[in-house]
Amino acid sequence: MKEEKKYKILVLSDLKKNTQNVLKSTTSFAKIINADIHFFYTKNPTEVIKNDNQLSAKRAINEESLIIDKKIKKLLGSFSEDNNTTINYSFTVGNVKNEIGNYLDKNNPDIIFLGKRKSKSFNFLGDNITDFVLQKHKGSVIIASEENILEPHKKLSLGFLNETKENGSIRLSLDLKAISKEPIKYFRVVKNSEVYKETHQNLKEEKIEYVFEENDIIVKSISTYLTKSNVNLLCLTKNKKDDNNTAFLKKIINNTTVSLLLTT
Repeated sequence: MKEEKKYKILVLSDLKKNTQNVLKSTTSFAKIINADIHFFYTKNPTEVIKNDNQLSAKRAINEESLIIDKKIKKLLGSFSEDNNTTINYSFTVGNVKNEIGNYLDKNNPDIIFLGKRKSKSFNFLGDNITDFVLQKHKGSVIIASEENILEPHKKLSLGFLNETKENGSIRLSLDLKAISKEPIKYFRVVKNSEVYKETHQNLKEEKIEYVFEENDIIVKSISTYLTKSNVNLLCLTKNKKDDNNTAFLKKIINNTTVSLLLTT
């Protein structure tokens, strides 16, 4: 039998405090879906170069590169040993968006992991990199929660918002559904909940479904039910271009405490 191709996960990091939690979730998720991990970091040259002298600039970049390499090796070494997982890495000094874009074009990872801040800021690595990655990357993006870390000993409890299940990254969605030990929960946003219930009450398929009517506190309501239903990974689509969907997506990212899987 032909062996299934392994997923490629890319971790984009700013090497800040929450990096360890992102790596915990990444290594756990990689074991769940059988994936290889690559860690990538890029630093803006303006943070390294202090004057316009070309020779001094080159020396500063070389010195900073040695520091970065040592820091990443130390960080990844403990995770590789503790989880019996090999994590490859690379880093650059350059324009952050350009370097990330170049890496994505060259390596085409299946899934990108980003850290999620407690501060409800949609920015990552500065300059709105999260937004850039969501627009640039054609595959899936996981925004790892700092509060609810994915861990190997915890069961994967999936939720699907507006039934994104087979609409995008089909293989990943099906693999996750097959692996999940918990009943899958479906969260649906509708304009009129009564009309929705009337039109769907005769469906034979049995599933755990939460229906939310559009209103000003809908994201808060969804967040509350995610917690109540013990979902630790919420799946939703990221490729709708209308402004309303973009605004809703940002609210979900900023106001929920679970990790998010955004598919195309």
